[in-house]
Amino acid sequence: MTQSGIDYGGMMHRAMQSLIADVLRDVARNGLPGEHHFFITFDTRDEGVEMADWLRERYPEEMTIVIQHWFDNLTVDDQGFTITLNFGNSPEPMRIPFDALRTFVDPSVEFGLRFETQDGDDDEEDADDTYEEVPADDDDPDDSPGGGEIVQLDHWRK
Repeated sequence: MTQSGIDYGGMMHRAMQSLIADVLRDVARNGLPGEHHFFITFDTRDEGVEMADWLRERYPEEMTIVIQHWFDNLTVDDQGFTITLNFGNSPEPMRIPFDALRTFVDPSVEFGLRFETQDGDDDEEDADDTYEEVPADDDDPDDSPGGGEIVQLDHWRK
C-alpha cells in the first residue's frame, strides 16, 4: 500500500507480469503446446534490455518478437526472461525485463495483455477503456464477435 491508499493498478501490473512469467516458465519446461505462439512487444530503450547492437539500431524504440517455431535457451526469473531467437539465420540471445513489456498476445486463443506507458497520450476519450479486442491473427483486426481482451493496466498507476 502507498500512503494515499491501495495501489490496485500496480498490483494488477505485477499480477499480469507474474502470469506471463508462469506461461513462459511452462513453455521453457514443456515447449509450446498445440497451436500456441506469442507476439511480445517490448520497449528496446528499457535499461535492462540486452540485445545485439544491430537489432537495437534497427528497433530503436520498440520491437515485437515471435515465439513460435524456433527458439532456444528460454529461461525465466522474477525480473524477466532470456531467449535466443533466429534473425535471418543468425541466432541472437536477448534479455527482456518484464517491466519493458508493452504487449503479450497469443493469437491462437485470442488472448492478449497490454501494458500502457505513462509517457503516452493521456487521451481522456480512451481513459475509461479498460479492454480492447485482440486480432485473431497478425492481420488487421476484424469486427467479428468473440475477440480476445487486452487488459490495460497503467491507467490506474500513479
